[in-house]
Amino acid sequence: MSQPGRPIVEDVSLQQLKAGLADGSIALVDVREANEWAAGHIPGATFNPLSAFNPAALPAPKAGQRIVLHCRSGKRSISALDLAQQGGREDVRAHFTGGMLEWQGAGEQVITG
Repeated sequence: MSQPGRPIVEDVSLQQLKAGLADGSIALVDVREANEWAAGHIPGATFNPLSAFNPAALPAPKAGQRIVLHCRSGKRSISALDLAQQGGREDVRAHFTGGMLEWQGAGEQVITG
């Protein structure tokens, strides 16, 4: 089990994220706040903001699929990983390191609303 403040972390690159979203092997969870989500989010992501983060609301693990958390730049997703692991979700270990900054910087699609 992870120690408080020291979650088990697996970094996911932009290319890994795109491939995983395309083939269904990644369930993406956005941990930014509601105003950030509304301003633009990655297609296929679900929403679980860090300010009210609920490990029980994360997607159920499916065979061959991993849960990947993301935020704006990678800091809040690490905090959410820690909360998830402390909440008993040891299967939640991955985060998209570049976050929305990298996603948008690469010109990838964003959904607003």
